[in-house]
Amino acid sequence: MNKQKFSAKYALWAFVGIVVLVAFDQWTKHLATIYLEGKSPIPLIDGVLEFHFLEGGNTGAAWGLLNGHSWIFYVSTPILILAVMYLFYKLPQTRRALPVHVITVFIISGAIGNLIDRIRFSSVIDFIYFKLINFPIFNVADIYVTVSTILLFILVLFYYKDADYDFLKKTKTE
Repeated sequence: MNKQKFSAKYALWAFVGIVVLVAFDQWTKHLATIYLEGKSPIPLIDGVLEFHFLEGGNTGAAWGLLNGHSWIFYVSTPILILAVMYLFYKLPQTRRALPVHVITVFIISGAIGNLIDRIRFSSVIDFIYFKLINFPIFNVADIYVTVSTILLFILVLFYYKDADYDFLKKTKTE
């Protein structure tokens, strides 16, 4: 895979994507607060999927892990965001690397969306409930991070080959 120099066009594309995705996440959480807080759940597919506001907010991670330990997320989230931004910067600007570029934009957006909630409300606003399997209540930012991580895992296992990872290696000509 040929490495091309990082361009401002790619950075601008990523920035606009992040702004749009974070804005959508925050808008859905705003709507959830207005229309769901203190109210009965709204079924989308009866017995399967519903909008259900999580009263008291989520102060931890998925499945209630680290509840009450928000300080961990105040520290780890910016570090994660910087690490993923570095990955975005180091990736070659080729068609083959495009899926990972898109994935990094979604992961950064999800991390920022939930960090905004933690800073504003000391918890994350969750409102989507997959009732069929009693899955923990989640939000749009969680979808960004979860689906992107699964897709990245699939790409690493089945799409990319050893030679595709050469961009991580330092060469004397760089």
